[in-house]
Amino acid sequence: MSQSADLPTMQVLCVDDDEIVLRSLSRLFKTQQLTVLTSDSPIDALKLIKQYEFDVIISDMRMPKMNGAEFFQQAQKLAPDTQRILLTGYADIEITLAAVNQGKIHSYIQKPWQNDLLLRCITDSIEKYQLKKQNLKLQQQINRHNEVLKELNSSLEQRVEKRTKQIKQVLKKLEIANAHEKHEHSSTVELLYNFINANPYLDGTKAQNIANTCTQIAKQLQLPPKNIEMAAMAGYLAQIGLLAMDPALYEKPVHALNEQQRKSYYTHPSTAQLMLMPATHLHEVSDAIYHQYERYNGNGLPKGLKGNDIPLSAMILALARDYWDAFEQSNLKDEEKHQHAFETVKMYSGNFYHPKLVQALEACRVKCIKQQAKVGSMKIITAKELAINMVLSHALHSHTGIMLLPKGHIFSAKSIEKLQQLEAKKPTPFRIMIKSL
Repeated sequence: MSQSADLPTMQVLCVDDDEIVLRSLSRLFKTQQLTVLTSDSPIDALKLIKQYEFDVIISDMRMPKMNGAEFFQQAQKLAPDTQRILLTGYADIEITLAAVNQGKIHSYIQKPWQNDLLLRCITDSIEKYQLKKQNLKLQQQINRHNEVLKELNSSLEQRVEKRTKQIKQVLKKLEIANAHEKHEHSSTVELLYNFINANPYLDGTKAQNIANTCTQIAKQLQLPPKNIEMAAMAGYLAQIGLLAMDPALYEKPVHALNEQQRKSYYTHPSTAQLMLMPATHLHEVSDAIYHQYERYNGNGLPKGLKGNDIPLSAMILALARDYWDAFEQSNLKDEEKHQHAFETVKMYSGNFYHPKLVQALEACRVKCIKQQAKVGSMKIITAKELAINMVLSHALHSHTGIMLLPKGHIFSAKSIEKLQQLEAKKPTPFRIMIKSL
């Protein structure tokens, strides 16, 4: 059931069977000039959702008749775009995963809450909801533009020239309205991954293996598709911060660095966060990369977060990254390397890694092995070096970010000719990633 556009707008709905909690939340939010409605019954709260439009719903987990996950599952059907925040004093991962999977929550805050943290979460959620509404209007404009674009099929050069102006106009409006809701996540990540893969001291194959393993762990946990996608992106870009650092810090293994170099090396997630800051639609990916060296026991970097305080995507990334680090550092045969890598991370289950994630890795390990990328599975060439029937391994973009050819394109004489003509106009040659046979 979708909400009617003429429903009166309320900013926050608080649901909790504890009247004291409701009064505390109401007082806190009203100090920020927010409009607040409260309900001590999830059933009554669902009636309010039918009556009003809310920017944010914040609910307790443990309630009679209906828990928070079940309540959010029904609320999501009534108001799919409203932001959902779980407020709970129970910090086990099963409850959080239930709320993520059933109620598709956007955030969770533990009791007793910190006022500043809660207010910041509410403010961000309200902003995101309002920007989603603006994006809905802009989507109609995009659909009209797409109808025009369907007619631009005469040649590759014509498509590039005509689409550039139209797409720039649409992207500019989207960027102003809400970069969070762009659908260019994959394209952005591919562009950044190309920089990693082209660096002689960074291993693009390893990044691909980490991303594949992040994907399989997230699928094993039965996370929503968006969370699975974000986990993979974090795996691809885990090393992106190293591009801004001295190659001496990453051209050899970390254990071969001196103490000062190691301290500098472990700042690369912070550097990555600064690099990705303009790409606000990659905020969750940036967060996972920033916290990738946190440990489940609280002895990690940079914040010393512990247990479920660590973002789930960061915990998945850390486990996948260390698995492939152990794989590479072993001198065994490939089959034995995988067993060694798993035994290495399993040894730190409950210490460095969440036990549930290690169990998930064990359950999906066969799929991870089958998906293992091989060194030399792709090469980088210019347009002059192209040959008929070569296969594009990553989407090719112009210097302005416009996609020229999609991933998997099989080169023909015509597409090679067009690319060579475009390359002749560029100050530098294309860097085209081709699958090796």
